[in-house]
Amino acid sequence: MVAKRYVNTWRLLIIHFVEEIVQKDEPLSEWQIKNIHRLVLKGIDDEYAGVYRDQQVFISGAKHIPPAPFFIKEEMKQLMIWYEQAETKKLHPVTRGAMLHAILVGIHPFIDENGRTSRLLLNLELMKAGFPSIVIKVKNRIAYYEALDKAHTQKEYDDFIKLVADEVEDSLNLYLSTINRNT
Repeated sequence: MVAKRYVNTWRLLIIHFVEEIVQKDEPLSEWQIKNIHRLVLKGIDDEYAGVYRDQQVFISGAKHIPPAPFFIKEEMKQLMIWYEQAETKKLHPVTRGAMLHAILVGIHPFIDENGRTSRLLLNLELMKAGFPSIVIKVKNRIAYYEALDKAHTQKEYDDFIKLVADEVEDSLNLYLSTINRNT
């Protein structure tokens, strides 16, 4: 019971950190990505928390093979360049968040918890634009992995963006139904 309470408290701290970035309207940076990952992995594997991986990894069940460790710094630099471009800033927040998530998880910069870190970044982008955060439903997990693998192997992001957009719509509907019940 104590371990579960610790995990829930830690998750709230991570969410609070992301909310603070949104409230302060801080621009996303590589430093923040590392800090989010550091919080996600803290207490699980402190040696690798917020640190780029130093070994090759493979994603179970995926065709995509993440880049070798010596490419990670350059890939992350390219991700931040993409994120800062004027064209990227013009993307719909759902598209931008989904792309950020997909690109980061494709780079797979950390030894573990890349998916969770990427989903937090997706939610950060959504929240910055006034959308509620989302959770990828268990029933959509296989479609989620398949859409990500398609994005990574074929550079085709539409299925993943649609999946994220559907989750955003579900989140908005839940949020609005809660408001309507309380008025």
